Amino acid sequence: MWINSVLLAPIFTIPKIIIIMKKVLVAGSTGYLGRYVVREFKKQGYYVRAVARNTKKLDDVSGQIDEILEAEVTKPETLTTCCQDIDIVFSSVGITRQQDGLSYYDVDYQANKNLLQEAIKNRVKKFMFISVLNADKMSELSVMDAKLKFVHDLEKSGMDYTIINPSGFFSDIKQYYEMAKVGFSLILGDGQVKINPIHGEDLAKYCLTKLDKPKSSFNVGGPDIFTHREMLELAFKIIGNSPNIISVPQWIGDLSSNIVKTLAPENISTPFQFAIAALTLEMVGEQTGAHTLEDYFKQLHKAKN
Repeated sequence: MWINSVLLAPIFTIPKIIIIMKKVLVAGSTGYLGRYVVREFKKQGYYVRAVARNTKKLDDVSGQIDEILEAEVTKPETLTTCCQDIDIVFSSVGITRQQDGLSYYDVDYQANKNLLQEAIKNRVKKFMFISVLNADKMSELSVMDAKLKFVHDLEKSGMDYTIINPSGFFSDIKQYYEMAKVGFSLILGDGQVKINPIHGEDLAKYCLTKLDKPKSSFNVGGPDIFTHREMLELAFKIIGNSPNIISVPQWIGDLSSNIVKTLAPENISTPFQFAIAALTLEMVGEQTGAHTLEDYFKQLHKAKN
């Protein structure tokens, strides 16, 4: 029996599946965390648009970026197209080393506010912001106050958001390795305050697992909890030196912080004050990740020998 294949063709036609790729804007893409975030978003199938003032700093991750927007987040007139067709804004924008005469309020607050305003204008679905664990306990510092001020605006904006508060990065703990390599180290108090620093790659992965959590905030750290003394002892062990750790009384730390605040410019005083303050606070967040501090120290040691 002859069958009209033309008539049956529509019955057997396989429908086309249209896959809509979610688009993310990564601000802070040239920073330590931003690079890992770019890679992780791309790995998970997102269309990645990165905003950067100096696009050459993205050369090492350009293969994971679909679109690079050359703009300055402190200048809103350069951001007018940044959020067009974007589903998610990720921002780790913040000053690590003060340059160009910009203040923490210019960057940690206002630059993020500029991004938020563009996100609202373009009806972006989610804004993820990277702050700091225990920022509220260090609000007297301009950098923490600026971050807290932006978090407040974000929470009141009506936009869906996720705020991530990391305990500290392995890269922040690198100084312990450097001190141990010299052969002796200073430590504030008895060094028993705890922290679980996290690797940037682990934090990037963690961030993406929280994108579906509406209007939420998370405190996060790495897989292992240490006292500051234990981290120093670990560094000495890997280098092969006997621990030579000198305790500095808390009152000397506080006095030094006040003197530096009075005499030094903000780009020097604020990081110093933050370091002293953070050493007195338990900086322990949700334990996550696969990278260990021991392996990080071993990698440093191998690279320098």
